[in-house]
Amino acid sequence: MSIIILILIALAILFGVRDLRIRFITRPVFAFFKKVLPPLSTTEKEAMEAGDVWWEGELFRGKPDWNKLHDYGKPGLTVEEQAFLDNQVQTALAMIDDFDIVHNRKDLPPELWEYFKKEGFFALIIPKKFGGREFSAYANSTIVAKIASRSISAAVTVMVPNSLGPGELLTHYGTQEQKDRWLPSLAVGNDIPCFALTGPEAGSDAGAIPDIGVVCRQSFNGEDTLGISLTWNKRYITLAPVATVLGLAFQMKDPQGLLGDTPDIGITCALIPTDHEGVVIGNRHNPLSMAFMNGTTSGKEVFIPLDWIIGGPQYAGRGWRMLVECLSAGRGISLPALATASGHVATKTTTAYSYVRQQFGMPIGYFEGVQEAMARIIANTYQLEAARRLTTLGIDLKVKPSVVTAIAKYHMTELGRDVVEDAMDIQSGKGIQLGPKNYLGHAFMANPISITVEGANILTRSLMIFGQGATRCHPYVLAEMEAASMDDSAAGLDRFDNLLMGHIGYSCRNALSTFANALTGSRFSSAPVSGQTKSYYRDMNRISAALATMTDVSMLVMGGDLKRKEMISARLGDVLSQLYLASATLKHFEDNGRQHDDLPIVHYVMQQRLHFAAKALQDAIRNFPSKIISILLKVIIFPLGNHFAMPTDKSAVNLCMGMMQPSPARDRLTFLCGEFAGDKSGIAEVEAAFNAKYQAKALYKKLKQAQRNKQLPAKLPMVDLFDAALSENIITDEEHTQLIEADKLRLDAINVDEFSSL
Repeated sequence: MSIIILILIALAILFGVRDLRIRFITRPVFAFFKKVLPPLSTTEKEAMEAGDVWWEGELFRGKPDWNKLHDYGKPGLTVEEQAFLDNQVQTALAMIDDFDIVHNRKDLPPELWEYFKKEGFFALIIPKKFGGREFSAYANSTIVAKIASRSISAAVTVMVPNSLGPGELLTHYGTQEQKDRWLPSLAVGNDIPCFALTGPEAGSDAGAIPDIGVVCRQSFNGEDTLGISLTWNKRYITLAPVATVLGLAFQMKDPQGLLGDTPDIGITCALIPTDHEGVVIGNRHNPLSMAFMNGTTSGKEVFIPLDWIIGGPQYAGRGWRMLVECLSAGRGISLPALATASGHVATKTTTAYSYVRQQFGMPIGYFEGVQEAMARIIANTYQLEAARRLTTLGIDLKVKPSVVTAIAKYHMTELGRDVVEDAMDIQSGKGIQLGPKNYLGHAFMANPISITVEGANILTRSLMIFGQGATRCHPYVLAEMEAASMDDSAAGLDRFDNLLMGHIGYSCRNALSTFANALTGSRFSSAPVSGQTKSYYRDMNRISAALATMTDVSMLVMGGDLKRKEMISARLGDVLSQLYLASATLKHFEDNGRQHDDLPIVHYVMQQRLHFAAKALQDAIRNFPSKIISILLKVIIFPLGNHFAMPTDKSAVNLCMGMMQPSPARDRLTFLCGEFAGDKSGIAEVEAAFNAKYQAKALYKKLKQAQRNKQLPAKLPMVDLFDAALSENIITDEEHTQLIEADKLRLDAINVDEFSSL
């Protein structure tokens, strides 16, 4: 015992006496940091510094401030935005015939193009003073999602001008002259924009684009002009075939030193009319048979003046940061809106179809095998809607949450794929036979598009979420990296010493919190609410602290090699992502007024998220390169084992049975898949059958009881059964008519389109 006391006294002196601490601790650690911290390329540094840290920073630090999450408020629509949804969007939906768009025209009909232009669908983000709508991110997302519930092709056509592209870049960075020239024309659809970033040699690694712009002097409009000679070759460019103005990202070089002494200026963005001499708009692509415009553009030694750079010459070389900051629209608004729309459609139609489609004498939704998949659809849709709201809320709060939008892009598009695949499995033949009545097929075909664009999902998960989040969200690492880049002067060591002491205290607190919560089942952890969701906040505190501990240990042990350990960093990113998605779920429940009939879904979602987060931690520990450290981490994080389980079978059954009936909870979960007069998409058809059969459920029960009592034959076609029941006076004439009508609607809903020839 005396030896332990002496050791503790020695440590107290070593850490407490500043000169000793700097000499024996800070200086060696400072040298170690310089050696092991990952070097950052210019592109990585710009990406790291772009955007803001928002709620993800709280989740990463081991002790989230849940009151801060609740105090963000909730997203909502202005009177103007709601009126646009009730009028213009509903009118547009009635004009959409997606089968005709995709299979016949392979384009939107001219009248829909004109309506989109005239009513400002392409100007949702453009400020009002330039003739735009200037809607919120939440309204933008809701509009795109509503359109996507009936046509992915139409939704993509609307979302692209309101996503990463000339409109957004001009709004944020354009000169006044550029804004005055382009934004009013874009707002009324006189100009159609596209943005050319991706090429044959640069996809997810957009920072490595090979397209070159060389600073030079040439004659332009009869005058000697300082400008750029551009050569580019781009592909996968949405709206390129119909664009009148081209946003272009390229590497800008100044070998003659006409602008200064920097030969490699860096990635730059410019705006070029597509009718400008030398601009080539090439052929169309065929993106999985979707009908939105997508194609190529190229140019060779095309000269433009310097003032065509977005933001003017002073923004030369700042294009990468501009792009990273503006990617929030595509990653946080547009693509998640498509995924959420898929969830709403899948939930609305699958719960209805599972009730009206019968096999072996009962609705297929009563089979537990079907309920297992249907429960995932319902839970994932709730998750998608919750994440959509929280992410757009962050954007509307005028932060640029780059890590959050990367999480949203990856996980929401993957969840969108999951819900459509599960819906296809349940609705089977209804989903695979294409035709005007098929509401799943095009969404199923389009899913890989969202997975691929705006940064491939594989690389978003393995490189971006944790790679950027660990540095940006950590309270000390970025500052320590900056301090480590300084020399070892007294000022540099003093700054590093302060950061190091704070970091050590932070790490010890998180490790102790993780271990204590693991031993006590988080029972003594704080929560901002009472009731049935209280335990989830406590468990998330535990996992947040575990993530912080795991991150510190991983960065300490692996240093720069952590960048190359993509499987481990991806799993740690998954922990952060699951915490974010779970946070969105709990906030959505609170924002909705803690509706009691939402609780079965909330329980299901939260148990999933906590299970996935804990499993990701467990897998990261199991695969940690140092076995000794792996054992130590297991003792700290899971001393009693991993007890975060998936939802029970009973909860899945209860969830599905509650959703296979008309209810406010079902309406809340499917509101993006709205109803309108003349809907011929097949959605209205299956919903009508669902409502009719549900309203006649007492009659069906009466018939079933009569069969058990031998009053009616056990097996008869439906109409014959109704006739027999009428003959035996089991039902009245009015009830017979009701059953006949319900059965007619049922057959209409389960039948698929057929063609004399294809």
